Amino acid sequence: MNKKAILEGILFIVGDEGITLDEIKKILEVNDEEIKTLLMDLKKDYENNDRGLRISYLGNSFKLTTKEEHKEYYEKLVTDSKNSTLSNASLEVLAVIAYNEPITRLKIDEIRGVNSSQIVRRLLARGFIKICGREDTIGKPNLYKTTDDFLDYFGLSSKDDLPEIIKKEIVEEDDTDLYESNYKENN
Repeated sequence: MNKKAILEGILFIVGDEGITLDEIKKILEVNDEEIKTLLMDLKKDYENNDRGLRISYLGNSFKLTTKEEHKEYYEKLVTDSKNSTLSNASLEVLAVIAYNEPITRLKIDEIRGVNSSQIVRRLLARGFIKICGREDTIGKPNLYKTTDDFLDYFGLSSKDDLPEIIKKEIVEEDDTDLYESNYKENN
């Protein structure tokens, strides 16, 4: 079992939230010396010029971050995407989040019936949604909610200004035979 590879996966999964040294030790079931060695080895791997990420220690947590020397390219990505209009899929994801927040990406996928991870990342980058916590279930998935930028973009003063969703009642079908009830011969 390659614990360094597992550590890299853990850092990827926790994303912006990061993870503390104690949490990593508990998950990997290692001692202080072994976790420090694993972190230093992985950090050294990321220091190569052919890598776009690095391991940072911010806010008492370890996390994967982009390298400072590539900042201008990442800014172009975010700036260019802010000038473009929202796709129908992005609008759909925003609606799902706005009406169901806080909500996990998995629940968004379940409601939409398709994977939404790329759209969620773009909406995070544009500032329309943010991570507002973690759900207390297996894997502790991120919870998302809309931001003030979302309200500004759509000209809303609050979420209360969102149009009301009218839910249609599903009428249970009667077991009556339609042929018998509609075409019964008159005797």
